[in-house]
Amino acid sequence: MKDAMTKVRKAVIPAAGLGTRFLPATKALAKEMLPIVDKPTIQFIVEEALKSGIEDILVVTGKAKRSIEDHFDSNFELEYNLEQKGKTDLLKLVNDTTAINLHFIRQSHPRGLGDAVLQAKAFVGNEPFVVMLGDDLMDITDDKAVPLTQQLINDYKETHASTIAVMPVPHDEVSAYGVIAPQGEGHDGLYSVETFVEKPDPQDAPSDLAIIGRYLLTPEIFEILETQKPGAGNEVQLTDAIDTLNKTQRVFAREFTGKRYDVGDKFGFMKTSIDYALQHPQVKDDLKDYIIHLGQELAGKEGK
Repeated sequence: MKDAMTKVRKAVIPAAGLGTRFLPATKALAKEMLPIVDKPTIQFIVEEALKSGIEDILVVTGKAKRSIEDHFDSNFELEYNLEQKGKTDLLKLVNDTTAINLHFIRQSHPRGLGDAVLQAKAFVGNEPFVVMLGDDLMDITDDKAVPLTQQLINDYKETHASTIAVMPVPHDEVSAYGVIAPQGEGHDGLYSVETFVEKPDPQDAPSDLAIIGRYLLTPEIFEILETQKPGAGNEVQLTDAIDTLNKTQRVFAREFTGKRYDVGDKFGFMKTSIDYALQHPQVKDDLKDYIIHLGQELAGKEGK
């Protein structure tokens, strides 16, 4: 029975942010629906969850998020049309988005990540769960990589403890992240954590190991979030709650060694699109030729 109790089956995807960095595109469209070539960013997250054995996913949405619900819902007219025209490849792509247990709940006001996670309390119940942030896409150009969510679940099977994904970032960028103070040396990339610090000034940062958008949490986090005082930016910070949790039960950090794509800002989004397109069977060859040509052209202009 013990294994049944500890299997990590549920994931929470907070998607209630306003996406102001991508206006005007996000005025009517959820930021999580912006496509990397032909696939919305949130679909990469959902696929990572499924590859990791997650069975149920809760998406915490905000106001203009109907597009996410519609994307993962069936579209009879579209499916029928593709079937009639014999477009089986496209039909499979469309059907892949609907074969998932997806649930939706609204966060009425964006009050921070901690509050968004708290909305999942009833959905999660008394079991461990994963939080997956939509701005961080992991190893999307490497089909053979072990998904980061799966790595966290593998750690949980050994430790039965909350485990947070981290990776080294340039020292002058730590103020954009939650950062860990590790206890001593890590073992095979797994660290015990002394404290968690949200958005420290570089001179105060306990390390360069920044929290990236994957968290495996035990359900005790909800009790803490319910009484959590707002922190940085006057929002309920998940990092603060994890730091409190760490005082009563061990919390580990797993260092991610794969490739992380940050689609939370325009430049990161463009880089992700290019890298992914360079692997995309329909555009990779043309794009590669174009980039080589463009590179030569730009280098020529620089040299003048």
